[in-house]
Amino acid sequence: MLKNYLKITFAVLKRRKFFTFISLFGISFTLLVLVVITSFLDHLVSAGYPELNRDRSLYIEKMLQQDTTQNGSRSGPVSMYFIQNYVLKMTTPEMIGFASYPNTINAYANQNKVKLMYKYTDGNFWDITSFDFIEGKPFTKQNIDNNDYVMVINDDTRDKYFGKGVSAVGKTMELDNVNYRIIGVVRGCPVTRIYVASDVYLPYNTAKRDQTKKDLNGNYLVFLLAKSSGDFPKIKAEFQSIMSKVPIGSEEKWFKPNKIASTADTYVGSFLSQFTHSDGDTKKQYLYMALIGFALLFMSLPAINLVNVNISRIMERASEIGIRKAFGASSKVLTYQFITENIILTLIGGVIALILSVGVIYFINTSGMINYADLTINWKVFVVAILVSLVFGLLSGVYPAWRMSRLQVVTALRGGE
Repeated sequence: MLKNYLKITFAVLKRRKFFTFISLFGISFTLLVLVVITSFLDHLVSAGYPELNRDRSLYIEKMLQQDTTQNGSRSGPVSMYFIQNYVLKMTTPEMIGFASYPNTINAYANQNKVKLMYKYTDGNFWDITSFDFIEGKPFTKQNIDNNDYVMVINDDTRDKYFGKGVSAVGKTMELDNVNYRIIGVVRGCPVTRIYVASDVYLPYNTAKRDQTKKDLNGNYLVFLLAKSSGDFPKIKAEFQSIMSKVPIGSEEKWFKPNKIASTADTYVGSFLSQFTHSDGDTKKQYLYMALIGFALLFMSLPAINLVNVNISRIMERASEIGIRKAFGASSKVLTYQFITENIILTLIGGVIALILSVGVIYFINTSGMINYADLTINWKVFVVAILVSLVFGLLSGVYPAWRMSRLQVVTALRGGE
């Protein structure tokens, strides 16, 4: 019986090319957009090179200072003063590191201007992250203690500054009128991984900015590496205990805060905390629910259109239904036939969507739109999307099929009128 269903299905799909095209386009385009968007979101939030330890890392991303009497506030990254005097005293994390947010600077190679991103880090930054060193090695705490003017660059910067594939270790590069000796070259990472991405990495002690200023806001992000994600509650509790002991005040006469707040969050939570001014991890479930709701809504729109297409398609086949019923086909057999057609359409649309998704993702990764892009298909999402498409396909076809299969033979032969 199934073999007959399939034969009839493919015969109908080939005979009614317009309806087949409309149905396949709706299914494949919807899945394509969903897979590509999911791939990009997965690229943004999941652990990946060089943040392979992201799943067991917490981030101190900002400090909020408020003057509730004057309704004034100031929010931004944390300062070196705050890190050295408070954060580094934490004992629960396995390791603590920090890095500045990236800034841009111009360097000159053979009289050609090269625009570079640079950031300052400590030695632990290299142990918390998992950069691949193509040449040399990272700078360490000893380099910082010795006040060495050294740097690590990525391979793209090396190729632009010295020539493609030319060894850079031991050579010097001038930045902001200061000569740095290159001790390492790493494989670069996408700029979308903003916490770690840069062209040039410098020891934090070489920064010209006054880092002794007793202010809580600065330009740094803190990485708290846990032994496992199970230690997150302990680390958060210790950090809040430290926060309760931080003196509230400012060296600036115009701003007198009387309340401060900062949290240690996971990667996704650290972004949500910017909008909630609280522990962003407590809001993640709402974000995930909103994304799932959006995906279902997005997929339901073509399903609604498919209902109309299926009604038109089945109405056009009323005479065929009448003939089959006249030869003894039951309503059950006819309903199963239309359901089989919808399932086959959905599966074909899924295969087309998969092929197109691979092509689009390959294009994004190789086009240079995002340097070092490493987007991949999230297979769990793709499989779930196919299953949801099958459900929507069934819903969009069962009712029209059931209604038409119950037509009287004479009515069906008249075209369903």
